Amino acid sequence: MKTPFRIAQFTFNAFSENTYIIADSSGNAVIIDPGMTDASEDSILFEYIEEEKLVPQLILNTHCHLDHILGNSAVAERYNIEMRCHKLELPVIDRAAATSLMFGIPYRPSVLPSNTIEEYEAISIGEISFDVLFVPGHAPGHLAFVCHQERVVFSGDVLFKGSVGRVDLPGCNAAHLVESIQTKMYALPDDYVVYSGHGPQTTIGDEKRENFFVRPDWSGL
Repeated sequence: MKTPFRIAQFTFNAFSENTYIIADSSGNAVIIDPGMTDASEDSILFEYIEEEKLVPQLILNTHCHLDHILGNSAVAERYNIEMRCHKLELPVIDRAAATSLMFGIPYRPSVLPSNTIEEYEAISIGEISFDVLFVPGHAPGHLAFVCHQERVVFSGDVLFKGSVGRVDLPGCNAAHLVESIQTKMYALPDDYVVYSGHGPQTTIGDEKRENFFVRPDWSGL
């Protein structure tokens, strides 16, 4: 019998970044890429958590570009939980303050991970289990979190509906991004739903058939 997980999506900040909460039947919850900019956006997430009687246990960052970490500290402090990401994202966090100045966005410093995540690590919180894929290209330590129970993958900014993550930022690599998608993301079953860091949901099968960008000759331009 399928576990009655709840997956909630919120869109925050000037970059329209998608923040996700996945919760099991007991209310244990994982928050992926908290992107809230200020107290008003914090309240949207916190009110949902309280209304649903959820108990956040962990923050997971697919990667640590500015728009995906703006709410890390607010969540960590409110619920006394840790954030985890790949070790290659630590320099990205270090650059976040400078990035915020470039885009003219107030920066709330992120908490740092107490433990980093390695590829193929299994993360279990209550009834929730994630397999970790290392999918660099958009960011040097980019991860995707696969929940086989729900047949979903949280792809961050690797794969979007009809598009892919940008590759013109420090640490990006177009060839690595295409390889990550072709060898890791597209290895998942076609019916797996992709929850992306921006934009609507899609499926692995739809992107295999229709995504123009994922081809060997793509330059990223």
